[in-house]
Amino acid sequence: MRRCDLPARDLRLLDPLFVYPSTILGREKAIVVNLEQIRCIITADEVLLLNSLDSYVLQYVVELQRRLKATGAGDVWQSESRDFADVSRNSSSDYLPFEFKALEIALEAACTFLDSQAAELEIEAYPLLDELTSTISTLNLERVRRLKSRLVGLTRRVQKVRDEIEQLMDDDGDMAEMYLTDKKLRMDSIYYGGDQSVTGYRSNDGLQSASAPVSPVSSPPEYRKLEKSISFARSRHDSMRSSESSKQNIEEMEMLLEAYFVVIDSTLNKLTSLKEYIDDTEDFINIQLDNVRNQLIQFELLLTTATFVVAICGVVAGVFGMNFPITLFDNPTAFDWVLFITGVTGLVIFCSFLWFYKSRRVMPF
Repeated sequence: MRRCDLPARDLRLLDPLFVYPSTILGREKAIVVNLEQIRCIITADEVLLLNSLDSYVLQYVVELQRRLKATGAGDVWQSESRDFADVSRNSSSDYLPFEFKALEIALEAACTFLDSQAAELEIEAYPLLDELTSTISTLNLERVRRLKSRLVGLTRRVQKVRDEIEQLMDDDGDMAEMYLTDKKLRMDSIYYGGDQSVTGYRSNDGLQSASAPVSPVSSPPEYRKLEKSISFARSRHDSMRSSESSKQNIEEMEMLLEAYFVVIDSTLNKLTSLKEYIDDTEDFINIQLDNVRNQLIQFELLLTTATFVVAICGVVAGVFGMNFPITLFDNPTAFDWVLFITGVTGLVIFCSFLWFYKSRRVMPF
């Protein structure tokens, strides 16, 4: 906290015992980064990393060292620490300060990690969904359920990174806070410039006192008044120059964030397309299940109608089964006629029901 001038709540974002969403915070002397596996504090001179034995963190360190060696950043920073006048020569269009390079590699690592997970999910999802459309089983449904839960979790993480980058791009003040090197150089120039002005004034004061005596009572107030006026003019000049330079230099951070915003937005579009494909597959399965359910209902309706017709035959059998004497029982062909008339009547009733179902479009005949 003393080293990077950070409050405790910012450091809690990096606590490995807690799970916090992806966050990028710009502070006065540091940038707090919590992006997936990369949890670090970036200053103008160094990067403080957690989980140094993690493979992703090791890849981050190797990539940062490689880029710093490739661009010769170490020599640049040494020359800047010796002479502040070289800043204007080094600040070209393709020049990025140390904190930007560290932040860029962190964004690249997070976007690459999320994109690789999205690609693996796509490779696993599409064949499984195609298999589910052809064979609806409990095992396939359970696999799709697990796949969808993974998709929802990954989408939330990607959405959080995208929202964080978009929030930074919308706020110019937060982007300006991330120019740690410029702020450090301005503070050092003010500090060393102030010392030089005081030394020069004292030397002039000494020369003046050697040539002409000055009252010891009146010289300190004039010295303090002159020092205040010099510091006030320098602070106004530095603030105006820093505001102009921040408007110009903020485009570097904006372009950097915009590049990775496009990458993470592409990953989010992949996951959105996959979710839509899963939703389409679920709709297709629901349509298939509804079709099977409708066929079962139609079959049940036919069985109910046939049972009703058979029940009519049962009523006739029950009536003639009663113990009462009639002359019809003495006719030897009466039994055949009863069966024939009952069967024809049942068939006519059954056909009438089928015609009714067809007229009402209950069944597609």
